[in-house]
Amino acid sequence: MKTGIELIAEERQRQIESEGWSSQHDSFEHEDGSLAIAGACYALGDPTPPAFWPWNYKWWKPTPKNRIRELQKAGALIAAEIDRLNNIEK
Repeated sequence: MKTGIELIAEERQRQIESEGWSSQHDSFEHEDGSLAIAGACYALGDPTPPAFWPWNYKWWKPTPKNRIRELQKAGALIAAEIDRLNNIEK
């Protein structure tokens, strides 16, 4: 069984490789904190997007019957925000 950190890293890698959401993309397109907000939305575990969902609703992709998967997405989005902030400091 994979640890939480392993699952989050796996999802972040999927976001980069399959979705094309690179660090460069995140740095230029998400300066508004939307990565962390989206992560918080997934962490809530609600099958419908909260009113503060930061993007178009077509990007809301819940997995309501899999709480671990929801938290995996949340963690990966928050990790992306941390990386974005770290890149600003460089």
